Amino acid sequence: MRRINEVLREVVGAAISGELSDPRIGFVTVTAVETSPDLRTAKVFVSVLGSEEEREATFEGLRSSHGVIQSRIAAETRMKRTPTLTFHYDDTIEKGVRISELLGEGEDEE
Repeated sequence: MRRINEVLREVVGAAISGELSDPRIGFVTVTAVETSPDLRTAKVFVSVLGSEEEREATFEGLRSSHGVIQSRIAAETRMKRTPTLTFHYDDTIEKGVRISELLGEGEDEE
């Protein structure tokens, strides 16, 4: 499953950066993919640079480009079935920055 998730992450990332020309899609990084054991669904976690409005517009663009991305997966992988993709926001980077800020404040107080 780990290998499948990694291949899907690479294919989806390449499709988003190379094939999608939707102006709503901003700077997107595919951080992880979690595929269900039956390969029917895959959660794609993405990090989006920009404001809340830009993030929402990017997700709308990704949802509308779902078919293009799935066809790219079908073309580049030899999977029995192509999983249905759902896009989720990955806030790990924001949490890391927040933790770093809190740790920095703690050092300043000492």
